[in-house]
Parts: sequence; structure tokens; C-alpha cells
Amino acid sequence: MEQVNLDTPRRSRPYIFYDVVRSVCSTCLIRCEGKLIIQDGKVYLDKWCRPCGRERVLVAEDADYWGWARERFMKPAEMPLRFQTPMKWGCPYDCGLCPDHQQHACLVLIEVGDHCNLHCPICFAESGPHRPTWRSMEEIERMLDAVVSAEGRPDVVQLSGGEPTLHPQFWEILDAAKQRPIRHLMINTNGVRIAKEPEFARRLADYRKGTEVYLQFDSLRDEALLRLRGARLRSVREQALENLEANNISTTLVVTVMQGVNDHELGEIIEYALKWRCIRGITLQPVQQAGRHEGYTASENRLTLTGVRKRVLEQSSRFSSDDILPVPCHPDALAMAYGLKLNGKFFPLTGLMDPQVLLNGPDNTIVLEKIPAVREEIAKLFSTGIGPELQAKQLNELLCCLPQIEANGLGYENVFRLLIVRFADASDFDLRSVKRCCIHFAQPDGTIIPFDTYNLFYRDGRREKLEQLRRQVEQHHDL
Repeated sequence: MEQVNLDTPRRSRPYIFYDVVRSVCSTCLIRCEGKLIIQDGKVYLDKWCRPCGRERVLVAEDADYWGWARERFMKPAEMPLRFQTPMKWGCPYDCGLCPDHQQHACLVLIEVGDHCNLHCPICFAESGPHRPTWRSMEEIERMLDAVVSAEGRPDVVQLSGGEPTLHPQFWEILDAAKQRPIRHLMINTNGVRIAKEPEFARRLADYRKGTEVYLQFDSLRDEALLRLRGARLRSVREQALENLEANNISTTLVVTVMQGVNDHELGEIIEYALKWRCIRGITLQPVQQAGRHEGYTASENRLTLTGVRKRVLEQSSRFSSDDILPVPCHPDALAMAYGLKLNGKFFPLTGLMDPQVLLNGPDNTIVLEKIPAVREEIAKLFSTGIGPELQAKQLNELLCCLPQIEANGLGYENVFRLLIVRFADASDFDLRSVKRCCIHFAQPDGTIIPFDTYNLFYRDGRREKLEQLRRQVEQHHDL
């Protein structure tokens, strides 16, 4: 028996063990074991794959916010009206949705084709000029019907691609979407056609009620746009906004954020956005390591939701930490600040609301202004009978602005949202979180697949790898 010095002090691990995780190996995609640990104020995922070895991945730069969101900002999940696939191989190999998925679709993407007029170095869909294919109207209508069948009245449907504005039947697609009970329609575009064809923007204005342009807008500098989009697009983006502004078409700027490339610009982009009447908000998306990600290395360029949130708070005086809150349908992956633009001023509202309004509300959605309880809470803020605890300088200024609003009152053009959206990839894949994914892809076969799993297992040529993994599950139940 080995001799042990009983007086030797025990060593402590240099981290706090938080939880066990079921993940996938980022090399072979086999399900593997992992653990979440907290060290030096950050959260890491340590995982081990029997064939490939150990791996450590940064999950959050702000452990305090991450833990608060995970432990205090959860609410019961809402199910879709119907599931499309059975449970056979286990998550994440059953997507469609299967009955074990824990969240309905707050937003559904419908990819109308693979063709695009840009070849972006960062593109999870791997679209480009080299891919000429478009989906038929029959396929697109099947996808729209699948969304309505699963959701009843879908919250948000986003037409995507490729570049959807180039589809030869683009206007027919808009008509088909408008004929269905979709609350909010988004068009995910690089803006090139909107910039170069003013008549296209004028015709798009005919559909502006309940429709929003989701405009790719990664940087105010051509150097960063070359790195992310492969082209100098600053003037194109500005011209697209000029044409959208001229037609008062609701627009969200979507910024794909890469550390060391454009993460220092977030405050500047927020200020830029607030100057435009047509802009309703900004969505910030850390790069997902999926599809085409040329020039991206996790060690240099990886960002998380909390990393983006910290940069916003450091770079912009418009928001405090109380303003940027987790979204309860998927707090691991979504954070939002919500405010109003009034008479040239901006007033964040989220920090003035009781978080229980979001937690106790009847709806799980990323469109906060659609939740009746949120609208009621905002109405309370406008009431002259509010309590002294809310009599902050910010709110007093807001109340002073309200009498100057025109008689028709506040409208959607007064809305400004800041949304941070993080999509899981093979590196930080956490099955517990993935089961709550609420942004999904519709497919022509009637299935609806979570964003987090679609780009890893279900897109294009990845089906062959998926079938291999399923066979391994059948042979070895522990995988």
C-alpha cells in the first residue's frame, strides 16, 4: 500500500464546478460529456470525447450575469401546436421538432434559395454566386403552411437565403406570406438590391404594414466589411438606408460581431442607428462557427452573448446593466433592451419595468412589444400616478416629452430594440440550452429544425454525417 503523508494539505481546484453538460465533440460531433466551470469571473465548458480528447471553450465572459440569467430568468416553456418528428435517436438527432424540444418557435426562417450576389467569408448558409438554386413557390408555400400549422399565428417569420430579394418570384413570396396569419414578416437582406434599385424599395413600401427589413450592417468601416463580407459595402449600406428611410420602411440593423474585427464599433453603430427614423433596432449576433467562416479562429475571434453585452455597456451611455435583460424564452441565448425614440431623444424602458412582467406574462416571444403585460407596464410608466421609486431623471424627461407627441400617439416608429442573439455551435453546444432554442428553420418536408442544430447536422451535405451518428447511436447506446 502506498504511503500517504496524512499531514499534507488538500489541494483545491482553481475553479468552481457548476454543472454537468451533455455536449457534442467539436471534431467528430459525437455526443460527449462535459462540465461547466467558473474561473476568474468567466464560465467555461470543459468536455471530453473518448476518441478526440479534451477541449475547453469559453461560454461567458460575465459569470454573474450568466448565472443570474440561468437561475432567475426562466419561465415555463411554450410548446408548438404540433410536433413533426418522433423521438428515436435522442437529442440532437431527432429535430423536426420532436416532442422533447422545450420551446416553440419565436422566429422561423424560410430560406428561399442558396443564390446570393455576395460571397461573404462569414456565412452560416455558405451561400454565394456559385450556388444558383432557388426553391419553387410550391416548396415555399409548403414551408409557410408548416409554420402556420405548428404555430397557429406565428410571431415572426423571416424570409432568408441566400439573398431573398433576388428570387425571381420575390413579390409572389411576399403575397403568399401576407395571405397567412403571420404577425410580423422580416426580409433578411444584404441591401444591395434595395440600394441600387430605388423602384424596388418603392414597391416594397406597399408591403410595409407588418413587414420589416432585416438589413445586414456589420460595420461603419470598409476594412471590417471586407473581412466579414468580402466587399467594400459602406456606401451600399448607406444608400439602402436612404431608400428605406424615404419610404418609411421599418428596418432592423443586424450586426455579425467578431472579436478583433468590429466588436469595438457597437456603441458607434447604436448612435448611428438612432439617427434614422426607419430603424427600429439593432440585432447583435456573435459569429457562429458553422458553414463558411473564413479567417475566423476561436482563440482570437470568439465572442459570447455576455461578451457582446459587456461591450455595449462599455461603449454606449444609452443603456445601463439594468436595461439589457435576458429574454425568458431562451435566456442563455437572448438578451434585449427596449426603449422609445421621442423628439430626438432615446429613453430605455426595460430597466424601469419589473422583470416579473416578462417572467409572468402569458407569451414567450422575442418581440416584447407584442406582449400585453409589457404594453400595460409601459402604460403604467406613462401614468401620472407612478410611485416615487420610479421618479428618476430619465423618467421625468420621458414624461415631459410625452405631451409634445402628436395626437395620434406613440407608434411603431418610436420603438427601438437592442437584441443580442447567440447561436450555439459545436464548440459550446449544451443540450440543456439547445432544447430551449426558439429560432428555427422551416423545411419543405414540413419539419421545423432549431437554428442551433440545423447548421451542424441538417443543412446541405451534413445529412450524411447525421445518418452516420444515428447508426452509431443504434450500435452504442451510450453515444
